[in-house]
Amino acid sequence: MDAAVNVTAVRRKRKKVSAGMAVIYAILIFWAVLTVFPFVWVVLNSFKPSAEVLRSSFALPQEWSLMNYENAFTKLNVLNAYKNSFLISGCVTIGVMFLSALMAFGMTRYRFRGKELIRSLIVASLMFPAFATIIPVYKMIIEWGILGTKTAVILPQIAGNLSFAVIVMIGFMQSIPLEMEEAAYMEGANVFQVFGGIVVPLCRPSLATVAIFSFLWSYNDLFVQKIMIAGHKQNYPVCTLLEEISSQYGTDFGLMAASVTIIVIPVMIVYVLLQKNIIKGLTAGAVKG
Repeated sequence: MDAAVNVTAVRRKRKKVSAGMAVIYAILIFWAVLTVFPFVWVVLNSFKPSAEVLRSSFALPQEWSLMNYENAFTKLNVLNAYKNSFLISGCVTIGVMFLSALMAFGMTRYRFRGKELIRSLIVASLMFPAFATIIPVYKMIIEWGILGTKTAVILPQIAGNLSFAVIVMIGFMQSIPLEMEEAAYMEGANVFQVFGGIVVPLCRPSLATVAIFSFLWSYNDLFVQKIMIAGHKQNYPVCTLLEEISSQYGTDFGLMAASVTIIVIPVMIVYVLLQKNIIKGLTAGAVKG
């Protein structure tokens, strides 16, 4: 009798869970459709002339054409903008990874006066938007004589991404056991050998997360790019070029759609290929701790 009751209770529980999961999946599917549809709409319109976009923007192209992409690469010099974007974002990513790893190592492995104050300031700096600091940063860039160069974008972006990266790295390094480092010190290794040979390899998941977010934030950061390299078109990244296109070719909707597609594709590829690393890096410290 008791066994029959238990079986009935389990079946009812499974039915409730299945119903709940069905609702969750329905909500996720609806959200996914709302998220993916705008991108699909832009891609379809990128193969249409501007007149057809105005006439039937939600229909399939009557005749698939690559004219908009040809104009984007020939008239707008998108390849040079891609080169600038990857150079800037690559330098920002490497700089943030290196500095955040060093800072996190110092914050988790050493005791010194003012350590908790520094940690609090790092967390507090996340509350200050780029708009609040852009004026002093802009004056500093002018005094250094690098306004209009790629370096004028790289340095503020490294500083802007560093707080988040340090918090992620501190959370992960705190979960790493100290026994291997202590054994290395006993064998005569110095602090640089321990950091480069033991700590950094163990931090690969969190470093991957820092690298991905830093690259994407730098790639999409129109605000700093627009201010620091305004008027120097040879140094324009793709996001700044897109803003320039929207002001000059705002009525050519086919060209605009093609430009947006070209710019968004690298971001989509990064998310699709590295989404597991993003999740693993953000959760690894919490799980181990």
